[in-house]
Amino acid sequence: MTKLSVNINKFATLRNARGGNLPDIIQVAKDCERFGADGITVHPRPDERHIRYQDVRDLKPIVTTEFNIEGYPSKDFMDLVLETKPHQATLVPDPPGVLTSNNGWDTVHYQAFLKDVISTLKKAGIRVSIFLNPDISKVEGAKSAGADRIELYTGPYAEEYTNARTQPQNFRLFNDYKNTAREASAIGLELNAGHDLNLDNLRFFKLHIPQLKEVSIGHALVCDAIYFGLENTIQLYKRQLQD
Repeated sequence: MTKLSVNINKFATLRNARGGNLPDIIQVAKDCERFGADGITVHPRPDERHIRYQDVRDLKPIVTTEFNIEGYPSKDFMDLVLETKPHQATLVPDPPGVLTSNNGWDTVHYQAFLKDVISTLKKAGIRVSIFLNPDISKVEGAKSAGADRIELYTGPYAEEYTNARTQPQNFRLFNDYKNTAREASAIGLELNAGHDLNLDNLRFFKLHIPQLKEVSIGHALVCDAIYFGLENTIQLYKRQLQD
């Protein structure tokens, strides 16, 4: 079954909005695992507007499933990842002020940069995934840069999935995801996915991308938890990922 990694950034956003330590990020991570999450994802940004660098240090010894740290490989980010040594580092081409991740790597243009970063991480024993658009022409670049996995950026998929309810003939974009997934699998890259996946669109993606190893979901899962409760919500998402 495809693994569910819960991105806990939004819990940190809620904590930071009021100050103090409510909700307690450490307890949130423990509870997510207790409720069935297969991993915990965090995305510390330079302004620490949600997950703080110290949160990452505090989470490392208590996460018993897979710990995934994602972000732009700046010097500070790399230092943090090499210090905490998560199971996986997901490299995202975020400029410092971006609201949320909204694009994948150009693995051709940034090939030398990615090779250097990935080599450093893999020498530390960290699996590396890189954020990629559904673009078959960028897959070989991910492999040659040394990545173990790609994470498909599913924001455009989520938007098109919603639009397809009224304009099903326009759902051509999904072919790009299927072709990119097939190419990645053919050359030995494993496949993750993330961004705007939710209870409405996740099952379709899972069924049509059989290579899918892991999804990272945060915003939609936290929104659903407001109505359904965290434990029930995690189980609802895991059911969507069953084979």
